[in-house]
Amino acid sequence: MEFRKVWILRGPNLWARVPVFEVECDLTGAPALETVPGFQDRLHSWLTLASDSFPTAAHALQHAALNLQLLAGSPVSFGLTRESAQPGLFRVVVEYEEEALGRACLDAARELCLAALHDQPFDAASKLGELRELAHDVRLGPSTAAIVRAARHRGIPARRLNEGSLVQLGQGVRARRICTAETDSTGAIAEAIAQDKELTRALLRAVGVPVPEGRPVSSAEDAWEAAEELGLPVVVKPQFGNHGRGVATNLTTREQVQKAYLAALEEDEHVLVETYAPGADHRLLVIGDRLVAAALREPAQVVGDGRSTITELVAEVNRDPRRSDGHATVLSFIKLDAVSLSVLAEQGYAPDSVPSQGQRVLIRRNGNLSTGGTATDVTDQVHPEVAARAVEAARAIGLDIAGVDVVVLDIGRPLEEQKAAVVEVNAGPGLRMHLEPSAGKPRPVGEAIVGMLFPDGHPGRIPIVAVTGVNGKTTTTRLIAHLLRSAGRHVGMTCTDGSYVNDRRIESRDCSGPRSARAVLLNPRVDAAVLETARGGILREGLGFDACDVAVVTNIGKGDHVGLRGIETIEELARVKRVVVEAVAPPGSPWRPPGGAAVLNAEDPLVAAMAVYCPASVLYFARDAGHPVVVAHRATGGRALLVRGGDIVLAEGEREEVLLALARVPLTHQGNVTFQVENVLAATGAAWALGLAPGALRTGLESFSGDARQVPGRFNVHRVRGATVVVDYAHNPSALAALVGALDCLSSEAGSRTIVFAAGNRRDHEIIEMGEIVGTAFDRVVLYADQDVNDRAGGELNALLRRGLAAGRRISETFETASEREAIATGFRDLRPGDLLVVGVEAIEEALACVQAHLDGTTLSTVPPSPSAEAVKRGKGMACPGPDCSR
Repeated sequence: MEFRKVWILRGPNLWARVPVFEVECDLTGAPALETVPGFQDRLHSWLTLASDSFPTAAHALQHAALNLQLLAGSPVSFGLTRESAQPGLFRVVVEYEEEALGRACLDAARELCLAALHDQPFDAASKLGELRELAHDVRLGPSTAAIVRAARHRGIPARRLNEGSLVQLGQGVRARRICTAETDSTGAIAEAIAQDKELTRALLRAVGVPVPEGRPVSSAEDAWEAAEELGLPVVVKPQFGNHGRGVATNLTTREQVQKAYLAALEEDEHVLVETYAPGADHRLLVIGDRLVAAALREPAQVVGDGRSTITELVAEVNRDPRRSDGHATVLSFIKLDAVSLSVLAEQGYAPDSVPSQGQRVLIRRNGNLSTGGTATDVTDQVHPEVAARAVEAARAIGLDIAGVDVVVLDIGRPLEEQKAAVVEVNAGPGLRMHLEPSAGKPRPVGEAIVGMLFPDGHPGRIPIVAVTGVNGKTTTTRLIAHLLRSAGRHVGMTCTDGSYVNDRRIESRDCSGPRSARAVLLNPRVDAAVLETARGGILREGLGFDACDVAVVTNIGKGDHVGLRGIETIEELARVKRVVVEAVAPPGSPWRPPGGAAVLNAEDPLVAAMAVYCPASVLYFARDAGHPVVVAHRATGGRALLVRGGDIVLAEGEREEVLLALARVPLTHQGNVTFQVENVLAATGAAWALGLAPGALRTGLESFSGDARQVPGRFNVHRVRGATVVVDYAHNPSALAALVGALDCLSSEAGSRTIVFAAGNRRDHEIIEMGEIVGTAFDRVVLYADQDVNDRAGGELNALLRRGLAAGRRISETFETASEREAIATGFRDLRPGDLLVVGVEAIEEALACVQAHLDGTTLSTVPPSPSAEAVKRGKGMACPGPDCSR
């Protein structure tokens, strides 16, 4: 049972909308389960499995990995197992919630299955204990988890930013951040004030909030002197601290006070002595400008049974599964520390004492949950004036979320009537006591925090457009981003050329994968995102977002990169691309109640067939206004982007609106470059689906020239000495054929045609096919060695190209150079008026710089102005690309 490869699919993926592990599991040579006596019985003795038997060990692995996560406290359920075409090789898919825990459970499931196969012992209880400890370590604590859970319930995306509790809620400019019960609005100054109990007391007194009297002390003797000055009983506590550590209350003797001073000194060098307020310890939770929860806190304690020592009674209480060593569970362990020993001594007990039946023994005097205390909800009993004092206390400190500690006899009466006091104001208060109180009603405190961060029901999302397909993805992505920018948006864009925020490039590598998408959604300037979404990223890691507002699929055609990662057919490739369509926001989504939209190419059957998988509406685009898919869609009231009479038309049901003549869209070169027309329709459809008005669409389309600055390496046209130079990233047979089909509109003169070209590392028959296309369309070809050759032998790709060139009917000269730069120089050599040079680029930036250097070394010809729309309709001026196509 070898794991050949494990992919961690963190976003929506080929298998599910939830995060999963995809395991390539090799069972070659493993025995059939029916030949392994006792396998099923051993497995079921170790785990609680829903299925009685499993057809293969791979299926057993899947169920064991899910069951271990469930038993460790992570409620996951999705899994599947598929056998591949290669005998003995399986795909095992297992959902996970926490990545580290999920992987540990996956590995443990393998160990368990191997032990069952080979009839070896396996300590399931011990392994499960390890996994549960890991779960406590890696899962979000109760406070953070409650906030995240409330956010997701409202459709607000949540992303954990570190291994601790730092979480981003929302996206881009709408995002907020939390860390436990602190937010990005919790000020460092306010937090520092809350830590200083003496300063807190002074500020609260200044605004009229009742507080105890007290002062700092410098020694044990000074502490007793302060106690005598203030009047017994007193409280001794660290001046700076939290979670009740080092706090001792209701002290009445010199010995108690001086011991308490030494205990507090272990927590902080500054110690306070304060008057003791009679009553019970209450925690009031203030969020924003209102009290949302209140709890009566009782200190850690045990009840005697007449047989057990206090140490044994504490151990028994700590067996409660709700308790743990820290804040990961609802309650914390009771600990017998120095403070606890002192409290026991005051009552005449030691750890080995045996209290009588029913005897209540205090372990601590303060009621903090972090020191083992419990809580009872009393929210409905709080007097309005008490709530008002709590809110005033939080404001005085400057906290947006505050835990206000009040000692009071009756929480249903004003503090001033009963000499009660606010004894502390805490930043980042624990929410555990309000989420799952030991008694009383749980309170929706996570929802209250989310409501403060995202008022008026706002989901914290920005519009996301995801663009996929085989050809045209980058151009379409860039045009959509341009349209949104023209409408005033701050756009984050990822594509194969890099990652951008407006015109600023953040990264210069291929950024069409999920990591770049997640990075853009973190950027606090971005209020709309356009994300090119490539096949490789979907297969490798899933999508970089949980849902999109618009999904665009440009085309599938003959496919590209088929034969990689188990994708053997164009139908399987289409299935991968369809993941983006399945991620469209469904109707009823909190951030987009009508639902999102999929913008699909009606003229590509594999793309059009994705419509049934879209959970929301579909908008088709097509050059043929009478295409049957479009006609049927419009008959049901659907929307479409069409070309009719040389115009772009917005159609919805029977209604049509002419948007713009293609002659006024520079990218399409008078509407003559078919693939650019399709890109324009796809991009316009996406922007229309997002709600851009026709006027904004026109402005954006007319101002997008399609030059090397806006779409580098995508049909960039230049004129030099009467010749035409085209720079294009034609990287597969369908893209190359589309490029060749567009060339006639650029030059009507019978000049020579030259192409600078290198084949990417594709399948042999595709490389040969590209050679045939080149050999039929060009007089001269300059080949160079492509750098992306993986395991290919030197010269192998060009040899395959030459086989295709030999079948060409036009080719007369073939050159071969060592580098792309040399090939471009060779292509420019002997360039004459009327000639056409196509530079097929691989390393786009380097090639463009090289081309520009050659252009700058010559005198550019004057390009005639663009023909008018009327001239185009009369069939004149069709060969001229217009001034926007020059550099």
